[in-house]
Amino acid sequence: MSGVLIGFGIIGAIVAAGYAVGRADLLGPGAGRVLSRLAFFVLSPCLLFTVLARADVHALFSSLLLTSAVAAFVTALLFAGVALLVWRRSLPEVVVGSLASGYVNANNIGLPVAVYVLGDPAYSAPVILLQLVVLAPIALTLLDISTSGHVSLGRILQQPVRNPLIIGSLLGLVVAVTGIQLPDPVLQPFELIGAAAVPVVLLGFGMSLHGQRPFQPGTGRRDIALATGLKLVVMPAVAALVGALLGLEGAHLYAVVVLAALPSAQNVFNYAQRYDRGVVVARDTVLLTTVGSIPVLLLVSLLLRR
Repeated sequence: MSGVLIGFGIIGAIVAAGYAVGRADLLGPGAGRVLSRLAFFVLSPCLLFTVLARADVHALFSSLLLTSAVAAFVTALLFAGVALLVWRRSLPEVVVGSLASGYVNANNIGLPVAVYVLGDPAYSAPVILLQLVVLAPIALTLLDISTSGHVSLGRILQQPVRNPLIIGSLLGLVVAVTGIQLPDPVLQPFELIGAAAVPVVLLGFGMSLHGQRPFQPGTGRRDIALATGLKLVVMPAVAALVGALLGLEGAHLYAVVVLAALPSAQNVFNYAQRYDRGVVVARDTVLLTTVGSIPVLLLVSLLLRR
């Protein structure tokens, strides 16, 4: 399990650096929002384009994709059902909480885990595809519509061409599916810019922790606890059940459960910051699941690894 520890160690070091920057107030007031917008509109779209453009199409569309999709949607819908029907939360908070419950950290934790634990980085590609091409567009569309105050069919249909994350993901998928070979002078600027996405998001996340204590009264503790429990317990269990029903076994079943047990993605916090809704729920759930996923991943390895 050295891959799990390496992945978490790298992330923890960058988050700690961000916390130190925030504590020292090196970047001044409003720096967190600036970093969030930079990551959302520039850095992350470039990263998503390059990741999907180089993905193996056969690995993308497989039983692993279907299993991951069912696990993600079941977990997200469970949170949405409780938050909407029982707690009567507003739609933006429901969307952020649902993402925190079912949107895994498939990049900066998932890729190291796929390399060092699963032995093949291609395992994380179907999850990345699912989240970037299906989950993110749905969630971002709902967030945009519910926070803008304007709802119309035209606005809904315009979302794919208005959101930079969706644009970058779709363009990368087109390159992968068509087999277009982009020359290095064209691809390298996207790679250089995209390489800054993960550290900038992690630094911004670390800065947001300064002066805050997770799980404080009045910060939506029920939402945080529900999202954390769904992410760490329910999602891996659903992935194991669905994977077994679809005939996955051995290394493939182990891989899909490990990926489902990954913590909530920092992108959820980035989205919450961008729309200024559910920020504390996103931040605390990301933090708690990042810490809590370590024993969960160790347990999954003990039960399924061969």
